[in-house]
Amino acid sequence: MLLKEKMLRLGFGAGFPGHGTEEVLLSMEGILNRGSERLLEGARNEDVGFGWFDLSDSPPEGLFETVEWLRGFDSVVQIGIGGSALGNRMISSALCHPFYNELTRKERGGPRFYIADNADPEGTSAILDMIDPTRTAYIVASKSGSTAETMANFLLFLDSLAGSGVKSPKGNVLVVTDKEKGSLRSFAEETGCRSFPVPSTVGGRYSVLSPVGLLSAGAQGVDINSLLLGASAMRSSLTKKKEISRDPAMVMAASAIHHFREGRNIITFMPYSDNLDAFSEWFSQLWAESLGKDGWGSTPLKALGATDQHSQLQLFAEGPDDKLFLFIVPTSRRDLLMPAPSWKSLDDLSYLEGKGMGSMLDLEALSTAAALVKKGRPVLWLEIPVLDAFHLGGMVFFFEYVTAVTGLALDVDPFDQPGVEQGKKYTYGLMGRPGFESDAAEARERFSSILGSSASL
Repeated sequence: MLLKEKMLRLGFGAGFPGHGTEEVLLSMEGILNRGSERLLEGARNEDVGFGWFDLSDSPPEGLFETVEWLRGFDSVVQIGIGGSALGNRMISSALCHPFYNELTRKERGGPRFYIADNADPEGTSAILDMIDPTRTAYIVASKSGSTAETMANFLLFLDSLAGSGVKSPKGNVLVVTDKEKGSLRSFAEETGCRSFPVPSTVGGRYSVLSPVGLLSAGAQGVDINSLLLGASAMRSSLTKKKEISRDPAMVMAASAIHHFREGRNIITFMPYSDNLDAFSEWFSQLWAESLGKDGWGSTPLKALGATDQHSQLQLFAEGPDDKLFLFIVPTSRRDLLMPAPSWKSLDDLSYLEGKGMGSMLDLEALSTAAALVKKGRPVLWLEIPVLDAFHLGGMVFFFEYVTAVTGLALDVDPFDQPGVEQGKKYTYGLMGRPGFESDAAEARERFSSILGSSASL
């Protein structure tokens, strides 16, 4: 069977304690079908929030030419936060060498890559220490064009560029923002620098397969065409009608809804691959920000196999029964054969001789899942044939699809984030942005209540 026909396999163990699995799945078939129908209808109508559905089929004009331009620099800095940074880190971590920046230019095949996301002067200063501003391309990504943390970093990098003698940022800056409004759009028009629009129907956390994520990935040599093909293939597979028990997206959505109702309001995302560690961070934003509304939502908890078997498994197995576990395991990976012990004191390790380290990691995943099932903890097991650009693109679309269907099935809007917006308004006010004075006063008043009865050392 071709890998393209077998992109994901999802199984479950102890999936619905006290209930028949088929019975529970069938009981939710109605609301899940409603969710998928709403998704397809919104995508057909190009409604706000649904634009990610067709991103794989419509790469913007000039994308590949701009990638080649970026590859001519010594360094590329992605300036963004949230959906304008997590996806970039996720792709880089999944598909590039773990120590990419430490390789020689010939070994890398592309520029060094940095992400300036948090508004932390230590992180930004560290990047400035590592780059030659004049030989660096800056991708500044913000759909609104006014995100405070992103703009703060942008101003610092612009200042560094000017301080290095560059009179115009036109040759170093690439803007990704709204096509009509916002400070970044105005900046692009004023300076004539390169720019790409973020489609108005695509939210930040769903934007990784747009220029927001594709430009930096391509600059590092990632096959972005394969990423898009993988997403397109996954879309075709998921939109084909099939029995609910044979549809991995529906099984995961049903599991999330059922276990939330049963009091398991945490979803533990546990990949058995260092390359997928950052995928957990990307998923966490997607899941939490899309579904944490109206009292609903399962908190994403990041765990890495096998590392977190030695830090969190005790809690997972014998702590509160409040978690749904999702294991992600590549079925094909690089392997290293372990040699025979060369010292007598290590003879007890002879059982490892000739065994593969990758095979050991696979068995660690199996063992941990089995141990959790033995304790009656619900486990989902997701397999991918191989971690490459095609299958990563498929995974991205799969989790976007599951997240959207889950929200729409529950009458939760998976594309807005009202809880985030209030924090932004407080920040704008406290930083002195005109028009947000009342928000500043309210933030100070509410914060003072925290210190009303405080203790100190």
